[in-house]
Amino acid sequence: MAEQIIPDNTDYLSRRGFLARNAMGIGGIALATLLNQEGLLGKPAGIGDENKRFDMLPKKPHHEPQAKAMISLFMNGGPSHMDLLDPKPELTKRNGTDFQGDITYSFIKAASKKLLGSPWKFKKQGNCGTEVSELLPKLSEVIDDVCVIRSAHTNINGHEPSIWSMNTGVPKPGRPALGSWITYGLGTENQNLPAYLVMTDPGGLPVDGVRNWSNGWMPPLFQGTVARPKEPRILNLNPPSHLKGELQAQNLQFLKELNEKHLEKHPGESDLEARIASYELAAGMQTAALEAFDISKETKATQDMYGLDKDPTREYGTRCLIARRLVERGVRFVQLFIAGQIWDNHSNIINALPSCCQKTDQPSAALLKDLKQRGLLDSTVVHWGGEIGRLPVTQNQGAPEKAGRDHNGQGFSMWLAGGGFKGGIAYGETDEFGHKAIVNKFSTNNYHATLLHLFGIDHKKLTFFYNSRQQTITDNNECKVVKEILAKG
Repeated sequence: MAEQIIPDNTDYLSRRGFLARNAMGIGGIALATLLNQEGLLGKPAGIGDENKRFDMLPKKPHHEPQAKAMISLFMNGGPSHMDLLDPKPELTKRNGTDFQGDITYSFIKAASKKLLGSPWKFKKQGNCGTEVSELLPKLSEVIDDVCVIRSAHTNINGHEPSIWSMNTGVPKPGRPALGSWITYGLGTENQNLPAYLVMTDPGGLPVDGVRNWSNGWMPPLFQGTVARPKEPRILNLNPPSHLKGELQAQNLQFLKELNEKHLEKHPGESDLEARIASYELAAGMQTAALEAFDISKETKATQDMYGLDKDPTREYGTRCLIARRLVERGVRFVQLFIAGQIWDNHSNIINALPSCCQKTDQPSAALLKDLKQRGLLDSTVVHWGGEIGRLPVTQNQGAPEKAGRDHNGQGFSMWLAGGGFKGGIAYGETDEFGHKAIVNKFSTNNYHATLLHLFGIDHKKLTFFYNSRQQTITDNNECKVVKEILAKG
């Protein structure tokens, strides 16, 4: 190194100084490690993001995009696909008989091999004829705009690893969420609202809590911003009366200048960059966010369409309506979560599953109708689904009201609409009992590769340098863009 690390006029010996003075031994190795961790070692041109200044300004995609925004309706817990979106006549026919195949249970003490046929009827809906359960009457009304995936799989039965797989691309914690990847790659169109906004349930956080919207090892700027589940959705947007107006503007400008001068002396500090950006965003949000979250000016017809006039649908309908208002105003990624995991129907599925559907079916379908009538569906992806499905056999075998279904990561269903996805189709198949995906298997990496493609992003080229290698959301796993489900293949 050209410069001396320890000043000559001090007897103080820092850790780095000690290592520098011992550079010919193990200290040299340790020093190199420290310098690498702090981004001070030279790298070949084009490798790494450490010296890049991160921001939320709009970025140019790799190719012409069809989608500009996304709303993910994440159904924590694992909706029972053979009761909702994947009809299995053979399962119904053999109800109560023993399943002859191998099954991986999560709760072995309550396990059974007795097949449990769906107690709910399926019917072909729309012009497309996709079969949908009677539990989803409102989705049936918009099914011509929906691509049903019946062969999703994670091959993991546990909630958390499957959530990580669905939400980050890899079944392990600590990686950036999907919303972080999309906003990192594209930025946002509205600098006065968060690019990545999360809406939680009044009943509490979803399983795995705040890690669902973590930025992982990306700069904090790309972490999801959480809106409270009740008013005020974002606290402290209004300054005290004695600070409003010109005085606040002067204070913010002075703070910005101080921060930028400090950043000039410490380039590449992502935490500092994120803090500066958060101050700027907060100032813009004082008017933009209040207006975006205010649904009072929506017509009664619109509010009723989302179910705001009824107790079971009011809360979730309100969040779906706000999600539409957010993407309408340029927010890039919005994700809605359910408290805990209401779809985790290990028992009493006969009552629990209809309750889940009653809460979410009308608001979810209304979101599609509303986006379509406003001309936003073509550019907005809507996702509905959980992290796993359910097994075709009974759990808690005994009285009918006790029957439920255990976890199943081998095959399950979800649906996608808008943003370039082909409507009115059902893609993939599970076996005759709904246990395993067997035709056109749809991995989480395929899901992310296809989704990013619609946003104009090549998943192989959207990289972030971390842990000595270029990371991607698909983690360089074998996957593909599934063109069969795209409106423009």
